[in-house]
Amino acid sequence: MQRAALLDAARSLLSEGGTEALTFPALAERTGLARSSVYEYFRSRAAVVEALCEADFPVWAAEVEAAMADAEGPEGKIEAYVRKQLELVGDRRHRAVVAISASELDAGAREKIRAAHGGLVAMIVEALAGLGHAEPRLTAMLLQGVVDAAVRRIELGAAEHPDVIVRAAVSLALDGVRG
Repeated sequence: MQRAALLDAARSLLSEGGTEALTFPALAERTGLARSSVYEYFRSRAAVVEALCEADFPVWAAEVEAAMADAEGPEGKIEAYVRKQLELVGDRRHRAVVAISASELDAGAREKIRAAHGGLVAMIVEALAGLGHAEPRLTAMLLQGVVDAAVRRIELGAAEHPDVIVRAAVSLALDGVRG
C-alpha cells in the first residue's frame, strides 16, 4: 500500500509540476512518510519512473487494445488506435509519463518506455498489413510518430482545440497527406 501511495503521489507531482516537482522530499510530504522511508521503496527518481511505466503502460495498452477489438475492419482498428491514445492524453497517468520522458532518465527507464511503446506499435501492424502495406511494421512506427506529434501538440496547449488535433491525426492516419 505504501508503494502504491508513493506511485500515486509521483503521478500527481509530475502531472502538476513536471519533472522538477518529483523529489523524494515532495514524495515523503505527499504520503506522510519520512524521506528515508521513500528510499526503502525507490533508490532514485529513475526507479520511480520505471515503476510508473511498469504500472501504467499495461493499463493504457489494454485500453488501446480493447478499443481496437471493438472496431471493425483494418481502418476502424487504425482509427481506434489513434483516437484512444489521444483520448488518454488527458489521463493523469499519461501526463506523468510525458513529463518524465522529457527529463533525463537512466538507460533502464528509457528502455522500459521504449519497450512499452514498441508494444503499442505491434498492436497496429496486423491492421496495416490488412490494408496491404508492404512494410506494416515501418508504417506502424511512422503512424505512432503521428500519434506522438499529436500528443505533444495537445500537451502544449496548442491554438487548435484537442478535437481538431484528433481529427487531423485520424485523417492523416487514414487518408495520408492527400486528406
